[in-house]
Amino acid sequence: QVQLVESGGGLVQAGDSLRLSCAASGRTFGSYAMGWLRQALGKEREFVAGISRTGGSTAVADSVKGRFTISRDNAKNTVFLQMDSLKPEDTAVYYCAAARGGGVYTATRVYDYWGQGTQVTVSS
Repeated sequence: QVQLVESGGGLVQAGDSLRLSCAASGRTFGSYAMGWLRQALGKEREFVAGISRTGGSTAVADSVKGRFTISRDNAKNTVFLQMDSLKPEDTAVYYCAAARGGGVYTATRVYDYWGQGTQVTVSS
């Protein structure tokens, strides 16, 4: 089992950058694929970015491609989401999640463990 704690959210203006971090407990962090997903008010939770266990493979949603980057540091049990050129439509609660398996996962149902979420608000 793994416990996840997100940080780094906040209120920013359009065009600004934020870096989200997700710290994982336990000694098995490197055995999980990781992902960032978000949920805007009144909308379903959606995939944002995913990364494989080793960090060798990544995927991002089309809506954030070229603006968001996912990375991980297995030595520090941490996964990051660098968000640049933020837009008001990026406003949501952002969740870090872990999935068993060796791939990169875009489906929310695949993720086994979730953090509590961190709010990102982008003003126009």
